[in-house]
Amino acid sequence: MNRLQDRVALITGAGAGIGKGVARRFAAEGASLWLADINAETCAGVAAEIRAEFGVQVGHAVADVSEHAAVQSMVDAALAQFGHIDILVNNAWGRRPGSQPGFARVETLSDLDSDWAWRIGAQSALWAMQAVFPGMQERRWGRVINMCSLNGVNAHPYSVDYNMAKEALRTLTRSAAREWAAFGICCNALCPGAATEAYQKFAASQPENAADMLRLNPMGHMGDPEQDIGGAALFLASEDCRYVTGNTLFVDGGSHINGVPWLPKTK
Repeated sequence: MNRLQDRVALITGAGAGIGKGVARRFAAEGASLWLADINAETCAGVAAEIRAEFGVQVGHAVADVSEHAAVQSMVDAALAQFGHIDILVNNAWGRRPGSQPGFARVETLSDLDSDWAWRIGAQSALWAMQAVFPGMQERRWGRVINMCSLNGVNAHPYSVDYNMAKEALRTLTRSAAREWAAFGICCNALCPGAATEAYQKFAASQPENAADMLRLNPMGHMGDPEQDIGGAALFLASEDCRYVTGNTLFVDGGSHINGVPWLPKTK
């Protein structure tokens, strides 16, 4: 317990799913939190829930991380409340507002969707990392955890915008790890497989594909956002991670070993 006592963590996309799970796990270990999400209602709800359950300090704000100014404001607000940021979790992701739901082939991907994926999936993380770096450098301690994906590593079909963004984020993570190691800043990528709201929607729309994926998952189930993904993130955020940087940690029940049959039906 209290492995993150006196640490401050900024988590994007914290209003649901993996972001919420990581926030809860960090709070259970004594971290103070700054939660950011594009959905004001869900973000405020998670903040209130964690504050009441764990008794830690929790700040929150609405943030559209596709905009540089919003990312900087998010970091500035966290610094204003807590004075420092020790842990940055770049987790936010979402489809472009107004875009058509479903899956896109390479030849049909629009400029609007590829630009959006780049900004929200990779550029936003760069902006946040740049904003927290001076303080981490000064204190000679920091943890950056970037949520990437097996989709990009294995180049799953029909999610090219997501794949490109997540692989760019993984490269950013490794580059920062190399440059920032001398300052005691550890940067790692985490590729999760979790039973989030997004996964439940996928399973409902693609039941056969979801069943195939679970059948070939060595552990036979999707992970829990708080206990499984949050537990791995806790390690990457803790002092125990002081000699681990530039790595990609697959927290997916072993799905990455032989790959998964990601082949959703498309029109």
